[in-house]
Amino acid sequence: MSFALGPVAREAGHDLAAYDTVGSTNAEAMTLAREGRAPVWVAARAQTDGRGRRGRRWETARGNLAASFALMTAAPPETAASLGFVAGLALEQALREVAASLSPRTARPELKWPNDVIVDGKKLAGILLEADLLAEGRLAVVVGVGVNVVAAPEALPYPATSLAERGDTASAEDLFERLSDTFVTWLDTWDEGAGLPAIRKAWMARAAGLGAEVEVDLGGRVIRGRFESLDDRGRLVLRAPTGIATAVSAGDVYFGSAATIRVEG
Repeated sequence: MSFALGPVAREAGHDLAAYDTVGSTNAEAMTLAREGRAPVWVAARAQTDGRGRRGRRWETARGNLAASFALMTAAPPETAASLGFVAGLALEQALREVAASLSPRTARPELKWPNDVIVDGKKLAGILLEADLLAEGRLAVVVGVGVNVVAAPEALPYPATSLAERGDTASAEDLFERLSDTFVTWLDTWDEGAGLPAIRKAWMARAAGLGAEVEVDLGGRVIRGRFESLDDRGRLVLRAPTGIATAVSAGDVYFGSAATIRVEG
């Protein structure tokens, strides 16, 4: 089976570059964007140099999904950053529609701020955004998606799972085709940032840990609070026991006994 765009993505004029093996789908997608081929998807059966946030290595076993979408936008960088929420919504929908084990009656996938998809508290997928301001003032944005279809990586600071582990037989190709279509739908809702309120509302309806107590490590200073909401800039809003709200712009979120957000910068 080969990678193919869905009918909605084809109608939208999206392009596809499919590989058996590639170093990084994000790097390849950015190269194509700089060459003027965006909007374009890059998909591969295996990825040898994948990475996650903070430069962490992202394992892509053959049979898992490694895909990146590149687009050009006139939106400012702080607005373009919300495309991570667009990708999360599109991926959550595609997973529900392709994977038999994921449904409201079984285990609906949840969106873990800022860029993960989890099921039953385990990481199933991750999303990575990268951007480059080109000479003409346009912003090239690449949204990378990695999904544990047949295998989950080990030695992570949190548990991970795969579709195969859950008994699903869906392939990376099946999931990619559906994702290419759901991404168009949510991208149309986003509309260069004009639809951010609708994106925020939809993301919150699927949020993991909403109302849970978490901790934020700010390099020696710890903030404790309840995950209350996202603000209009997509930042995580924590409500401290004192009633004071704090907005967190980036970090790794942990719930329960490992309730820590390790904040960047």
